[in-house]
Amino acid sequence: MEEQKLPENAGAAAPPSASPQPEKKHLPEVVAVRNVKEYIGESLLIVFSVVLALILTEVINRFNERKETGELLKDVRAELIHNKKEVEDQYQYHLSILQNIDSALSHPEFAKQIITNGDINLELIIPHGVLKGELPEVAWEVAKSHNIASRTDIYTLALLTNIYHDQERIIKVEDELGRVLLSPDSRKTENMRITLILIRDNFKAWATGRVPGLLRKYQEAIDHLGTE
Repeated sequence: MEEQKLPENAGAAAPPSASPQPEKKHLPEVVAVRNVKEYIGESLLIVFSVVLALILTEVINRFNERKETGELLKDVRAELIHNKKEVEDQYQYHLSILQNIDSALSHPEFAKQIITNGDINLELIIPHGVLKGELPEVAWEVAKSHNIASRTDIYTLALLTNIYHDQERIIKVEDELGRVLLSPDSRKTENMRITLILIRDNFKAWATGRVPGLLRKYQEAIDHLGTE
């Protein structure tokens, strides 16, 4: 009886079959389609945002500028109140000097005491110096350094400018009197009368003659700035 031959691989285990790989699923791509209206809308929104930011910035800057201008004018007003009081006191003092000069012009014996041996005894007619007190203009200078001219109206600017110019003229009386008193001719006894007249005229021209109008301007500016 013939033996049946088995295939060579008959006793070997069959190789495991490869497991099937799951197929990758391709997700559909979503493409946003924008129309012209949406592009225009977005552009307008960007433009609006920029314009709004610029407007807000301008509003804030104007608010801060108005606030700063108010503070500057407030300081100027306080300075004017102080200076008005100083000018009032100095005005009365200068009037008393004019009375002393008139007395010396009317009484030769008194006048002789003013100039002796080339010395001018100025304290006999000007007992406390030419200027009494100070007329500061610090607040005004600070305001000008912050370009107050472009921040206020022409009326206010003209009024303040005129006041501070008059202040400078009043202070200048000290320099003008110095020119008279330092002249060698003013120390000669024979020139005593003309020296006294020149002193008197300088006070009238630079100080006392200007003060009444200046005091009115002070009050006008103080009242006006008080309503700003």
